[in-house]
Amino acid sequence: MTTNHSFLLFAGSSHPELGKQIAEELKVPLGQVAIDTFPDREIGIEVLESVRGRDVFVLQTIARRPNHYLMEMLILVDALKRASARSIGFLVPYFGYSRQDRKDRGRVPITAKLVANLMQTAGLTRGLTMDLHAAQIQGFFDIPVDNLPARPVLIEAIRKEKIEDVVVVAPDLGSIKLARAYAEGLQADFAIMDKRRLDAEHVEPGALIGTVSGRNVLLVDDMVTTGETLKIAAQVCKRSGAKRIFAAVTHGVFAGQIFENSAIEKMFVTNTLPLPENFPVEKVEVVSVAPLFSRALESVLAAKSISSLYQKND
Repeated sequence: MTTNHSFLLFAGSSHPELGKQIAEELKVPLGQVAIDTFPDREIGIEVLESVRGRDVFVLQTIARRPNHYLMEMLILVDALKRASARSIGFLVPYFGYSRQDRKDRGRVPITAKLVANLMQTAGLTRGLTMDLHAAQIQGFFDIPVDNLPARPVLIEAIRKEKIEDVVVVAPDLGSIKLARAYAEGLQADFAIMDKRRLDAEHVEPGALIGTVSGRNVLLVDDMVTTGETLKIAAQVCKRSGAKRIFAAVTHGVFAGQIFENSAIEKMFVTNTLPLPENFPVEKVEVVSVAPLFSRALESVLAAKSISSLYQKND
């Protein structure tokens, strides 16, 4: 790394492997910090090296134990601020609570906005994240936040698979824009699947708009949680005559049995989250986002354009 000699990167405990990968890409050591949990379950943090007058970034993915890791990040940021860091930015590959981005019923919170407020109040001054579930979350912050797309690195992995005669399918109306972008990147056709969500875990299939008969299908979405949306879309595509079915997803939350009774042959997913324990890895290809985050971070520190990093790769 040739930018900003005063820069330091700290990693919380949510995704230590990704922290190591980004540090290796940047050719810098991770900042030294002690993170403990006291007997009463409170979090204790001590920064073990001087950060006075230095530009600092904190890596934390808000998933698996979102409440714990969010609070851990806030406490670490407070420690860095009180240790006189010049600026504190965040690398949050997966922004937890991103589904709670609006009031869809009468008496519910906008939790994504609350999280943004907490992060700024703690002392964060800029940030990098990836494929926010709702684009408006970027506007919940009053600090510069860049929302990186994972699409370039996933498209690169998909190309290596050499899937012939592929059609990109949006599994619901909310992923149409993403599917079109994948189709353009892969120079493929795309189709649209409609659905109706019954509750948090169940969806009802609708119409398939487009032709998949006799072709290979690539389902794309920004995240997979229970996997119900992708499962149903895969079933509809299979009934419509599709041959092989693949999926590409940025955030693998994997809170359900995604491959149980599923027509999906293989899924490409990034490492914005660590995979759950005992996950069937034989059906997943994990693509690292460390190179993209490291290049974006270098651009931030050098005051260069970030959008040029991925626009040229689309």
